[in-house]
Amino acid sequence: MSAATQLVELLELERHPVAVAFLDTPPEDLPRTEQMAAAGCGYWKRAADGEAFYTEATDHYGCPIGAHTHGIDLPEAQGAELEDVIGTMIELEYLEMQEVAGIPRREESFGVVSYAPLAKTTFEPDVVLVRGSARQMMGLAEAAHAAGVACHSMVGRPTCAAIPEVMQSGLSATNLGCIGNRVYTELGDDELYFAFAGLQLEKIVERLSAIVNANKQLETYHRERGHHEQLQESLALSHPSQSPAGIPRGRGVFVRFWQNTGP
Repeated sequence: MSAATQLVELLELERHPVAVAFLDTPPEDLPRTEQMAAAGCGYWKRAADGEAFYTEATDHYGCPIGAHTHGIDLPEAQGAELEDVIGTMIELEYLEMQEVAGIPRREESFGVVSYAPLAKTTFEPDVVLVRGSARQMMGLAEAAHAAGVACHSMVGRPTCAAIPEVMQSGLSATNLGCIGNRVYTELGDDELYFAFAGLQLEKIVERLSAIVNANKQLETYHRERGHHEQLQESLALSHPSQSPAGIPRGRGVFVRFWQNTGP
């Protein structure tokens, strides 16, 4: 089973993880996108829904902010729109001018950007984008940490900045999404992203199985522990003259639980 398939099955993802690569020339088996997306992250959604394609720089002119983070030089009209959008965000107190210079941005030139479902990709991804629930992304972030490729940052606006951030660090990033991304990709209120360098895929998936299994075991332990605490509280209320022993705490109680339920 491929690492891409394991990633989907272990996390029980509803959408494909997305492979993104900045290339000099388009892969022979990929068509160019037939329609310009309103925002660069709109291409993420298409790939997550199963499409494989490539874009050229002009296909990103519809989103000046996304084009900026991807290192695309904009024509005069789109450059003016970028300034207007940033100005509006500053007026709304959504962004401060000093933050602009710190937004991650690619600097290298490229010919095309290729997008595909990770399990179907024929190119080596620079970045893998995964969207899912907070619980799913928790497990993925824990696996990245266990694999030694976690980047302890959590960013949101703009969501597309996760791509240059990961490419520059070679590690990973948790991204909460921004309001624009949530509109263009239909990201759910309970969803977020986890992005990581394509070269780290095998390392992360190698640790993911153990993390998923551990979380299942730990969830059972914590639920049983919580149930016993509630029982003790009920006993104390119904028999105030008695002094319940309480729940054993510390490593010993977990060791006993593991001996009873572990493999």
